[in-house]
Amino acid sequence: MATFELNVKKLNGAQGYVDLFWPGVLLVEHKSRGENLDKALGQAEGYLHNLPDRDLPQLVVVCDFARFRVRLLATGETVAFELQHLHKHVKLFGLLAGYKVQDIRAEDPVNIKAAERMGRLHDALKASGYQGHALEVLLVRLLFCLFADDTGIFQPAQSFRDFVEERTAPDGSDLGPRLGQLFQTLNTPESQRNQHIDEQLGKFAYINGKLFEEILPLADFSTPMREALLDACGLDWSAISPAIFGSLFQSIMDDKARRNLGAHYTSEANILKLIKPLFLDELHAEFERIHTNRHKLAEFHTKLKQLTFFDPACGCGNFLVISYRELRELELKVPRAAHELSAHKGQLSVDVNNLIGVNVDQFYGIEIEEFPAQIAQVALWLVDHQMNLRVSVEFGLYFARIPLKSTPHIHHGNALRVDWHDVLPAQRCSYVLGNPPFLGKTYQSKEQKADLAAVMHGIHGAGDLDFVCGWYVLAAKYLQACTGTQAAFVSTNSITQGEQVAVLWGEMQRLKMHIHFAHRTFQWTNEASGKAAVHCIIVGFGPDSHDFKTIYEYENIKGSQLAVKTKNINPYLVDAPTVFLEKRNAPICNVNPMSKGSQPTDGGHLLLSDSDKNELIASEPHAAKWIRPFLGAEEFINNIPRWCLWLVGCPPNELRQMPLVMKRVNAVKNMRLASTKLATIELANKRTSRLCLEK
Repeated sequence: MATFELNVKKLNGAQGYVDLFWPGVLLVEHKSRGENLDKALGQAEGYLHNLPDRDLPQLVVVCDFARFRVRLLATGETVAFELQHLHKHVKLFGLLAGYKVQDIRAEDPVNIKAAERMGRLHDALKASGYQGHALEVLLVRLLFCLFADDTGIFQPAQSFRDFVEERTAPDGSDLGPRLGQLFQTLNTPESQRNQHIDEQLGKFAYINGKLFEEILPLADFSTPMREALLDACGLDWSAISPAIFGSLFQSIMDDKARRNLGAHYTSEANILKLIKPLFLDELHAEFERIHTNRHKLAEFHTKLKQLTFFDPACGCGNFLVISYRELRELELKVPRAAHELSAHKGQLSVDVNNLIGVNVDQFYGIEIEEFPAQIAQVALWLVDHQMNLRVSVEFGLYFARIPLKSTPHIHHGNALRVDWHDVLPAQRCSYVLGNPPFLGKTYQSKEQKADLAAVMHGIHGAGDLDFVCGWYVLAAKYLQACTGTQAAFVSTNSITQGEQVAVLWGEMQRLKMHIHFAHRTFQWTNEASGKAAVHCIIVGFGPDSHDFKTIYEYENIKGSQLAVKTKNINPYLVDAPTVFLEKRNAPICNVNPMSKGSQPTDGGHLLLSDSDKNELIASEPHAAKWIRPFLGAEEFINNIPRWCLWLVGCPPNELRQMPLVMKRVNAVKNMRLASTKLATIELANKRTSRLCLEK
């Protein structure tokens, strides 16, 4: 694992010798008793400048046989203590055995860095011709191995990295077959492995869980590709947040999405806005009521182990992962409370397997894309292990669920076509939750329109509904036969405004659904730069009627919420009787009728960003007088400056003197001619002055 007297060049170029070096883990410098340890620590850190990034240790330790200085490079913190107090600080060295319980932060830059490194490996593999399903499964397996290397699943720590470095050729020529051999080993119980297996391979634990079951075609690696994998090994994967890494990991598969890594995940704070009123607040309140009663405490623990959670649009599993983590956090309170009740009798149970019963097989999901479905399953396993490490520290006993015996139930399929009862019978479901896709009627594909129509069959006006409404109606039908089961979805706020309300909520009322809580409009976003702001609501509902309901109000859509208790929440998310403002063809008073507003039918060719406008004016100054500010819903909500070419009244001879503008006009004509709508094709023959905006 480690090397004594490693030859390393110092920062000043002089030759130095590190007393002990374990790549990626530990650097030790020993001095004679009584020497200056601060100076020794500076000497030790001087060795770091000429080490590859992936070899940088997590701990730098200097010692004089009586005193210690320990530098944690991730935080810059230095801990000093004497040998006689080593037992008080032994957790500092827990990483040597895989005990690395950390404060996992969703916004930690390490999550972005991890996704970027996996992105480089993905690109290299794809460029070599290794792609599709095989590439996705390979990346998921490598993600698990990288995480296992830093969290004690693989022993000793860094076993996967050592295997790649020591058992594969520097040119990467045998890396593909060796990974295949490793995956086969991870899928084989120790008792069934070949007696002549490579000694280093034989030390890897049996994983199970079907994660390594499928036999993949062998990938061909090169030197840079092997280096990319080793660079990924050099990151501390124990700090990764499974709650958001799944979304980042998925985004590496999309070149455009990867340019804005961090803008595509849902923040934990927003997920908690849904799960706290749905189930978490009530469970915590119940625990506070019964935690001093041993019998009721045992009943409460049994209840936790029997709860089931179903996300029918789970994506990479963000909502399931956070729900599982919070349920495990709550479960930890049970043995603590039991110990408090038994402390005076000295009865502290140490059978961790009986103390911890909440497991990943209580979580169900449906995801239409295969890769996110795989990520969701692995993310739940990863957070399970992170929580198991918490348990290990809590009770002083190593606790791990390896081999994997319990599996999350993530179904790969189209949630609007799948029978949800086949995934999880409604009678066994405790909570339905999630963040189904938002797509207005004009943004839905033919397939999506067909999916929604199948769900909304017989509902008048369903063609005007947002795509998310399909999940509401299916959830309502799913919950009809249940008592006590509740659902909550994040949604676009359009389903509680205008013409959609009567259509959707009229059907929800027919299905006897009641709104239990609601977050009124707020900005759904995260801490990443370049993030897109979406204005959302959260609606919690179910077949049971509650005496009191809660509306979460926002004085500022970017601010915190204020909980208001109410007697009723109507479909407009206000405390008022449930009524619907039906769609009308005539105004209720004597006013001019409202027609359709201005709609660009230009394919975007006449719309300009700030930079587009400046470039056009720089090239064709005469175009400036034909440029006007453009304001639509997206620009207004997100404060985006936008411009358009408004060519009404532009003489043909002047237009011909602006070839760049003329090029855009011709692009509009070609776009209209290519349309499947007769009215749009006819617009292509309109005179130039009307090409900008047709009313």
